[in-house]
Amino acid sequence: MHHHHHYDVIIAGAGPVGLFLACELALANCSVLVLEKAADPHSPLKQLPFGLRGLSAPSIETLDRRGLLDELEVPRRLKHPFAPSARRQAGHFAGIPFHHDAIDTSQWPYRLPGAMPTSLLSEMAELEAVLARRACALGVEIRRGVAIAGLDQRADAVLVHTDDGSLPTSWLVGCDGARSVVRKAAGFEFAGTEPEFTGYTASVTLADADQLRPGRNSTPTGMYFQSQPGYLALQDFDGGAFHDSGRPVTREHLQAVLRRIAGTDVTIDALHLATTWTDRARQATAYRTGRVLLAGDAAHIHAPLGGQGLNLGLGDAMNLGWKLAATLRGTAASGLLDTYETERHPIGAQVLDWSRAQVAVMKPDPAGRALQAILRDLIDTRDGATYMAGRVWGVTTRHDLAGDHPLTGCSVPALALALADGATVNQSLRAGRGLLIDFTGDASLAAGPGDSIGYVAGVPGQLADVGVLLVRPDGIVAWACDGAANHEQLRQAAARWFGNRR
Repeated sequence: MHHHHHYDVIIAGAGPVGLFLACELALANCSVLVLEKAADPHSPLKQLPFGLRGLSAPSIETLDRRGLLDELEVPRRLKHPFAPSARRQAGHFAGIPFHHDAIDTSQWPYRLPGAMPTSLLSEMAELEAVLARRACALGVEIRRGVAIAGLDQRADAVLVHTDDGSLPTSWLVGCDGARSVVRKAAGFEFAGTEPEFTGYTASVTLADADQLRPGRNSTPTGMYFQSQPGYLALQDFDGGAFHDSGRPVTREHLQAVLRRIAGTDVTIDALHLATTWTDRARQATAYRTGRVLLAGDAAHIHAPLGGQGLNLGLGDAMNLGWKLAATLRGTAASGLLDTYETERHPIGAQVLDWSRAQVAVMKPDPAGRALQAILRDLIDTRDGATYMAGRVWGVTTRHDLAGDHPLTGCSVPALALALADGATVNQSLRAGRGLLIDFTGDASLAAGPGDSIGYVAGVPGQLADVGVLLVRPDGIVAWACDGAANHEQLRQAAARWFGNRR
């Protein structure tokens, strides 16, 4: 069967990244088709406790800026049920905890009262269901059980080949995971480092669960983590050999690995579900070739330590969506789409290095133990805990944009707006347009910045060093100034991010 409809964008992969990108494009009236090779979106692994993912501050803000956070069941705050003391754990680096009472939030002057939470837990299955419903409501077509077999790229289009035939599209985006067919078919280079360990996540029935300590436990032969009885995570420093062998995880194999790491003769009566993973860290050297782009795990893979992968992918989708839509509409400034790679590639590289650093600290050898001892001392200081929290929660994430103001390139703060309906900054961004926030009462700014940027008045004096903010559709501050606006600088910034119309 041959399909003749020409889509603006075809997205490979109906995971959270692909679905969220589809929502962003459809919000801007682009025609979008999502192809997913799996016929059933309900993977059993997504229903288990290790199907939970921690959302960081940028992801929480991103979902709120599109009204999606409200559609999730009340997300759970991160909990650590096996914390040995009354101190509330805020996160960890390589299993070394940092605590809320050690964090100096005064070091983040733009994180205002009323800001979104810094971390939440969400179920992968529920997040995907919410995104799929929103995508369909916006007119996105989702076809499941359809695998991409190859592609032909032309100057003005991409022909996507599937078992059902060939589909023409103006742009193709690979959001199809670590083994991305799109990445391979388009010839992207995927450079990086090889793994140190095989990781296991499993649901089991233990005959003698009391032989295992709860929580995270480092041993001379690896690490095991028991989130609750019967749900295990293991790290076996075998260089990734078992994962890469492709062999299935049997009860006998998992029991042998668990006994060796835990140093006990614990017995697994039954193995219900299990999966393996590694700390292999690779990143596409470019995120675009012609009319083919990559996002999420198709663009970068690393160990899922701290749940950074989902957050990194959602950030990719939010950054790419409005830029690709503007390119399709013909309103984008020259080079706008190129900023997707220049902004997101360095952030991806930082996350990969963060993952590699954790693995170095977790290695069960003298060097790893020495690093762990030093880092425990550093993380136990106020500055150390604050640094870790800023990185893990994403509150210190900043895109490298042109501009001297410290807010440029940062997520817009939770500012009060002088609006009769009491709408927040995030609610004012839900239409997918930019936003000009004026704290000076400049009548010329209020005259109307154009159809691609909305205007709102801020509450004067809320931030002493901010007069006017120009905010992109993704919630990133594109330009900021102290006091009255320099109209020429504002015009140039608006032209750079929104084309010649302000």
